[in-house]
Amino acid sequence: MTSASWRDGRRYLWPSAVVVPILPFLSYGIVTQTGVEGWWWLTPGLVFVLIPLVDMVGGDDVGNPPEDLAKGLQADRYYRWLTYLYLPLQLGGLVLGSWQWQRGDLGWVGLAGVLVSVGTVNGIAINAAHELGHKRENLERWLSKIALAPTAYGHFYVEHNRGHHSRVATPEDPASSRLGESFWRFWPRTVLGSARSAWHLEFSRFTLRKRNPWTWRNDVLNAWVMTLVLFVALTVAFGPGLIPFLLAQAVLGFSFLEVVNYLEHYGLRRSFNGSRYERVDEQHSWNSNRLVTNMFLYQLQRHSDHHANPIRRYQILRTYDTSPQLPAGYATMIVVALFPPLWRRIMDPRVIEHYDGDLDRANLHEPARARLAARYGPRPGGTLATETP
Repeated sequence: MTSASWRDGRRYLWPSAVVVPILPFLSYGIVTQTGVEGWWWLTPGLVFVLIPLVDMVGGDDVGNPPEDLAKGLQADRYYRWLTYLYLPLQLGGLVLGSWQWQRGDLGWVGLAGVLVSVGTVNGIAINAAHELGHKRENLERWLSKIALAPTAYGHFYVEHNRGHHSRVATPEDPASSRLGESFWRFWPRTVLGSARSAWHLEFSRFTLRKRNPWTWRNDVLNAWVMTLVLFVALTVAFGPGLIPFLLAQAVLGFSFLEVVNYLEHYGLRRSFNGSRYERVDEQHSWNSNRLVTNMFLYQLQRHSDHHANPIRRYQILRTYDTSPQLPAGYATMIVVALFPPLWRRIMDPRVIEHYDGDLDRANLHEPARARLAARYGPRPGGTLATETP
């Protein structure tokens, strides 16, 4: 196919990305009509059950848009508005969930469903914030911080862009998981480490300019203030009993982000020449070309190209044959990551094979070295004793 005849065959599939924030409204309507509180579990059911199942039969999309059309696609505001649209739906869902939580007519099944639904929507909103936060336009950068406010994770805007992208796939990066490290060990390390890193980066920026960091121009502080204003406004509107809900959905939301961080660079490491790390390339991120999940996540799964070219918009991200590939889409792998024995059985052999059995080339969780060496060490003939499931 020539560039002149190429058309984006997924153009009218991209609105799938705003299906998830619509689901809480759909749940509310169905519960109102039927009285069946279980419908409040529609959102997590779609995200964690239906999408992984559909992903298995939906196949891969391995095509790339012609590079000479990239500039025109990048400028097409249709794609941009699809990211903007997530925000009002996200915030509307948070208000709806807050009202339902405080209304007092739901049992524990309904309340738990509201909490998990809102947390899921706000967690996926961090992906929209991720897309917006990498762009040069001030409007999109501010929208990114607004999308992060419900999860109290506004510091992600600083840490991800200025910390993670420079340290990715190195032991110094709190958002890059290590071979042999479970998600449950990774979670506290990345949550605390990312917050500390963001504050240090922003404090250093003001110190170098000999300016006071305690200002509204501090991108960590103004992002956190957005969360405070939002939570105070909702608490005033619906009552102090809302506070546990707001805190719990925030933890669920940013945990959704961190499980994605966990799988994106698991065990991958850039080589170090004694003075600096090699440049980030397509081999330092786990990719997936699963069509369905890519539609729902603004093509986040083409993560290698994103790290190589952070300002490229989602519609023109490319896939590479040389990128390590996940065995399934993010929707499936998120669930797998929550069960460390299953995750290790699926992913550890892939990382070790990627580095030809050399544990020292991987980003290794040192306490797991002996276990990994015993299980995957070289056989007498020198071949790698991997155990591909």
